[in-house]
Amino acid sequence: MATKALLVRLEARPGKEGSVEEFLLSALPLVEQEPGTKPWFAVRFGPSSFGIIDAFPDEANREAHLEGPVAQALGARADELFSTPPEISYLDVLADKL
Repeated sequence: MATKALLVRLEARPGKEGSVEEFLLSALPLVEQEPGTKPWFAVRFGPSSFGIIDAFPDEANREAHLEGPVAQALGARADELFSTPPEISYLDVLADKL
């Protein structure tokens, strides 16, 4: 069972919506190499609003993900792609169906 999760909200800079979508699609192969990240979703909330929703069996796997290649790439491209810094919410999972 997943016990920890993240919700990351991303607001694209005007004209960068396509680049944000491409970035999120390119992150999937990196996340697939993380055995402790299950599930992982890249989502679109609206025309320029995107997000990542992912869950982990424990805090150690959540922290490993936050230090991993997707987080590093996100940080490296944040100023280029996003109008505001990524908003990261730390969540506790009460129940899941995977």
